[in-house]
Amino acid sequence: MNEQDFQFFKELVEAPSPSGFEQPAQRVIRKALTGVADDLRTDVMGNVIAHIAGPEGAPRLMLAGHCDEVGFMVKYIDDQGYLFFAPIGGVDAHLVPGQRVTVHAAGGPVPGVVGKRPIHQIETKDRDKVVPFKSQFIDVGCTDKAEAVKLVAVGDPVTFSVGVERLQGTRLTSRALDDKMGAFIVAQVLREVRQRNNLAVDLYGVSTVQEEIGLRGGMTSTYGVQPDIGIAVEVGFASDYPDADHKDAGEIRLGNGPIIARGPNINPALFDLLKTTAAEEDIPCQVMGIPRATGTDANVMQLARGGVATALVSIPLRYMHTPVEVLDWADLEGAVTLLAALCSRIPANHCFVPN
Repeated sequence: MNEQDFQFFKELVEAPSPSGFEQPAQRVIRKALTGVADDLRTDVMGNVIAHIAGPEGAPRLMLAGHCDEVGFMVKYIDDQGYLFFAPIGGVDAHLVPGQRVTVHAAGGPVPGVVGKRPIHQIETKDRDKVVPFKSQFIDVGCTDKAEAVKLVAVGDPVTFSVGVERLQGTRLTSRALDDKMGAFIVAQVLREVRQRNNLAVDLYGVSTVQEEIGLRGGMTSTYGVQPDIGIAVEVGFASDYPDADHKDAGEIRLGNGPIIARGPNINPALFDLLKTTAAEEDIPCQVMGIPRATGTDANVMQLARGGVATALVSIPLRYMHTPVEVLDWADLEGAVTLLAALCSRIPANHCFVPN
């Protein structure tokens, strides 16, 4: 594990970026790609778009990883100074009470906790019930509303107060690995391609926004870039934990390499090219069958304008959309190697029309 790469990864993952509030993470991406890309810009949606020019007439390849994370938003401040909130993206209401959180206010981060009634005071029949979000509240330690509104405002974003920690070997845990590790991989591919200097495509790397609330940044950036080929870099459901249903999720393990998706959202010729590249470069990979829309930026990439040859490369992830997501660093490195190699293997005349 290269320590410089790990520090970039850690800074990116820990930068707060709930959907619609991605600017802190995007600043990290822009800093990492300054001097790497031939052109680096941010569009009106907040997508960061980096371009490395390829040979004249080369096909246009877009790599996209979204940098937004699930989180919360302050909706109401009551007279006692408690903050009521709603989720941004898909968060399980069951796991939120008792968590430490950070409110990202105009004056700086404000620590808080999501209140939880002691178990001694909960009727036995109510102990397994999920407390709805509208009944949950954040305690930032204020005594009344006047004190609270000096610190926070309605509309402020909120994240879980956890960051990156190393587990055993090359395993890592954090909130927001979905999908800031995808944006990290895209940036790392651009860095690798710049060093190799054997690019066969016209390469665009995009750190997209607002994926968790409707694939919005992926949709607008694909429309603007107009790629011939698009690859979304995401997380995929690992199934190597107790009671996982392999009949539903397949058999996907941390440390066994990146996942290459297969299904109607995926161009078959591009899938074959990814598999061939992985085999020839001796990169371990796994295949996941997805017989419908993938629920990722690959959905909107495939359907942009007149259609785009699309693929999905994912990193196995445990415990998605919780504060304790877990992945294996080796899978990230495998994805970077695979995608960087692919960038030198797509000739101008390669046909992606299914036959």
